[in-house]
Amino acid sequence: MPLVSDSASVSQDRKVHFGPTFVLPLALGSMLNPINSTMISTALAPIGKDFEATVAQTGWLIAGLYLTSAVAQPTMGRLADLFGPRRIYLLSLVLVALAGLGGVVAPTLGALVAVRVLLGVGTSGAYPSAMRIFRVQADQLGIAPPRMAMATLSLAAISTQAFGPALGGFITGVFGWHAIFSVNVPLALITALLVFLWVPRDVPRTTGLRELVREIDIPGVVLFAAALLSLMAFLMNLDRPLWWMLPVSGAIWTLFWRHSARRRQPFIDVRMLAANIPLSLTLLRVTLTLLIPYCVMYGFAQWLESSAHYSPGAAGLMTLPMSVMAAVCSLLGARSRGIRAPFIIGAAASLIGCAGLILLYSNTAPWLIASVVALIGIPMGLTSNPTQTAIYLQAPASEMGVVTDKGFHNLALVMTAASALLLVFILLDRTLPRGPVESNVKHQLKSTQGKLIHATDTTGPQTRSDRD
Repeated sequence: MPLVSDSASVSQDRKVHFGPTFVLPLALGSMLNPINSTMISTALAPIGKDFEATVAQTGWLIAGLYLTSAVAQPTMGRLADLFGPRRIYLLSLVLVALAGLGGVVAPTLGALVAVRVLLGVGTSGAYPSAMRIFRVQADQLGIAPPRMAMATLSLAAISTQAFGPALGGFITGVFGWHAIFSVNVPLALITALLVFLWVPRDVPRTTGLRELVREIDIPGVVLFAAALLSLMAFLMNLDRPLWWMLPVSGAIWTLFWRHSARRRQPFIDVRMLAANIPLSLTLLRVTLTLLIPYCVMYGFAQWLESSAHYSPGAAGLMTLPMSVMAAVCSLLGARSRGIRAPFIIGAAASLIGCAGLILLYSNTAPWLIASVVALIGIPMGLTSNPTQTAIYLQAPASEMGVVTDKGFHNLALVMTAASALLLVFILLDRTLPRGPVESNVKHQLKSTQGKLIHATDTTGPQTRSDRD
């Protein structure tokens, strides 16, 4: 019996099971990590002034969330598999609300970094849980997720990521930087209420403590966190490099790889990544694509406030063209029938935009600054939905702040080189699906259907007509 009946019933299933009440709570969850990642970009200078901290010290507010997210996302994703994505989603929202309260009362920069770590854990659980709920719904129905429903999640994440600096600048300018933490409280509580009301309950679970310890690769988590922390300790002190950290980091990465390759259920399945080259290349492409606008975003905001002497609110407004461009391109990316073209166009726009940043100075006309940085919004928006589609097709179902013109230009040079590398990488990537997305999804569903029929067949070989 085929998984998908006819086009009319499939369309009706998509409307019923992927409607606004189902998508909205998941879209709100996909906003939490990007909005907290980017709002702080225009608040770093005021935070540093209040705590009398250097740029490198406030940089740990950025690094703390990213390091935590890198460790917590796979862990929280695994917990979602064990205990149910809805339960982990609600737990994550509680942690986000607590972090929002903690940011208001944090007495020191160190305490604020700890709040960002807690925020990283909470937001890292919300996003994979939301995506897991989405995937479970699609798998239970045996249909491909609606393209526009996936685009809604992408648009929610990309728009908040893009508008984060402007929103952070406005909130900081009007209410002070503490408010960029407190906004998480109502956002988390509203999302939790909608999850209670509209998201289907999880299947009952009986996972015990012993199974949890067996399933969660604690040594792998510790090794991965230590490897990332040692690497970040080197990257955060490039003015006075800690060269000895490089061999230390390399040794820990080696231990992590060997441990993961030997464990039956590792924290990160390096064997799967080695075997699934298309997925590995997609993850590398995502890293490079997002690294460039994020570096520009943080460096750009601090440069505007420290060198060009813009207020936090004005600095946030200067990022609006980039935000609008990202939002528009996100919609265009959702309507694109292919995957390869958006990546190529996004990488080319990133290359041109980063090269243009080299020509900017603190006395450059504001309209020209805004026009150049707007180009960075193209890859942020255009590649979001194709990235999700590529992962859906390929994955198995189971001192960053710069305050001077010279420093800003150095950052732009590095990002220009990275953009050029990314463009070449995409052009040479033969594993990126070609052709319309629908045909690739249909091919995957047909392949899955064949495997399921083969797995449940107890009567012997089937004919072609039986399978059809």
